[in-house]
Amino acid sequence: MSAAASRCLVFLFVLLLGFAGHRPLQAQTLYFAPLPMEQPEEVVKQFKPMLDYLEKRLGTKIEIHYSTSYAEILERFRTGQLDLAYLGPLPYVSLRDNYPQAEPLVHFLEKNGQATYSCALISAGEKLARPLRGKTFALTQPLSTCGFLAVDAMLRERGEKLENQRFRYLDKHDEVALAVARGDFDFGGIKTAIALRYAHLGITILDETPPLPAFALIANSRRIAPQRLQQLRELLTGLDPKGNERKLLAGWGEQLRHGAIAARDADYDVVRRLRKQATIPQKGNF
Repeated sequence: MSAAASRCLVFLFVLLLGFAGHRPLQAQTLYFAPLPMEQPEEVVKQFKPMLDYLEKRLGTKIEIHYSTSYAEILERFRTGQLDLAYLGPLPYVSLRDNYPQAEPLVHFLEKNGQATYSCALISAGEKLARPLRGKTFALTQPLSTCGFLAVDAMLRERGEKLENQRFRYLDKHDEVALAVARGDFDFGGIKTAIALRYAHLGITILDETPPLPAFALIANSRRIAPQRLQQLRELLTGLDPKGNERKLLAGWGEQLRHGAIAARDADYDVVRRLRKQATIPQKGNF
């Protein structure tokens, strides 16, 4: 082979490597992380049927990587350890800030068929009287939409600020509900749908946020090819909870079984506006 031909082959090889470096990494196994809103066994129970369905349709194994920390999930996503995540609005917006490859695929509809939900300010009989003095607030996690962000927004509507109150992070929505029901805290902030499940323990809803974009399946477009992203979107939006897939969806988690619609980044502008109102502390103050 001539020297010129050898140089040509080297050039073509380098060129092909360059193209390959700009293509998403098509993982043989997809790694998925759900938000730790409830106890681990309950979270796995909620998501496993959906993941089993996607595995069969995609012909790709999907593994659950559970974490108790919202922040850890986002860090794993940024560093290429996750392909898919089930995220609420604030975690997604925080992720997208410095990782534009995070792509919202679908919003999972609520039981009422809406692609929005609300956060609730709850108590177990305590009244939200002004001025608030010496009251305590149970919150989920700093990156939880229904945590500091939502509770502070609702208090601001009443001329108060959460930063001037006593608050503590308890991690999960169900832990917040139970702590308020026991009387450990005066108030709490959780997803409205979860608050309703604890009404039998005396939990009452004092206020709700305006509609927020529903929880979504977020994909790592740096690791998943565009064709696969579209396939995932079509598989989930193509399911009709009132039609032929009714029986299939009945076995999925409560937050997943009501259908899905395509999601886009602009859906989250309302959350970005809320976030401008307050700086979210990373730790409680008592």
